[in-house]
Amino acid sequence: MSVINLVNSLRQQLESSVVGQQHLVNRMLIALLVDGHILVEGAPGLAKTRAVKTLANSLEGTFQRVQFTPDLLPADLTGTEVYRPADGTFVFQQGPLFNNLVLADEINRAPAKVQSALLEAMGEHQISVGHESYALPKLFMVMATQNPIEQEGTYPLPEAQLDRFVMQVLVGYPDARHEAEILRLVRNEAMQDANLITAAPAEQTLSRESLFEARAEVMQIHLANNIEDYIIRLITETRQPGDTDLARWIEFGASPRGTIALDGCARAHAWLAGRDYVSPEDIQAVISDVLRHRVLLSYEAEADGVSADVVIAKLLQLVAVP
Repeated sequence: MSVINLVNSLRQQLESSVVGQQHLVNRMLIALLVDGHILVEGAPGLAKTRAVKTLANSLEGTFQRVQFTPDLLPADLTGTEVYRPADGTFVFQQGPLFNNLVLADEINRAPAKVQSALLEAMGEHQISVGHESYALPKLFMVMATQNPIEQEGTYPLPEAQLDRFVMQVLVGYPDARHEAEILRLVRNEAMQDANLITAAPAEQTLSRESLFEARAEVMQIHLANNIEDYIIRLITETRQPGDTDLARWIEFGASPRGTIALDGCARAHAWLAGRDYVSPEDIQAVISDVLRHRVLLSYEAEADGVSADVVIAKLLQLVAVP
């Protein structure tokens, strides 16, 4: 079976388990294909954690969930040196970050010291303890969730860490049809656990070799010069906006990391659609998730009730499509 068919099979497994969240499933796969980290934001009970756990169970690799709380310490993520009285030496005990997939649940509830430890892992694929630095696995992905409703006792993520996430995905409520499917899915799972009905067949697992092969194919997707110029014009417009409204609304534009993320995510979007080239529609499809957390809004925008999505929509209107 070709690698694209394997990934499409993985997508079908995820969509059957995480009902009504096709957009989230697609973005998780894109982040996986571009070797990036993803931040998922939504109200409680919208299957954010379930989606991440289902993806982890469908991949060949180790998985660890960490519940972020105000009393969490950096060593709770990175690990620490443990003293061995038998020979009087210290041995490094690896923490949860040494797994292939890490779920940082409610990431904004941890203080700055923990965020800084996670920042190094996300940016450098290594962690530092004392005088030593330890490399993380080649397959390493942080999938973080946060709740936008409860802000008491939370620590807003610094811009430097937000920029490390390749995408920020907003999760909304399912419609009535999907709500009914969710009810049936939960009932079937409960009956399987109680041995009242036959359990579903085991799901297929995507191997690391297949994933790395898929990443290589994504990098080979053709990107024409005019499409590359379109990406650059979109990004530079956030930094030096010519439009009056954008100039009032944007405090700081996207960094070059945003350009790289938009390029990679557009390639992955085209690859998942079965094409070997990037079109302007691929860029337009992913730009909101790529730039939502990278474009910092001004006080005037917040006072006017203008969101980052409104700014990005205005940006797409102003920049000519090749």
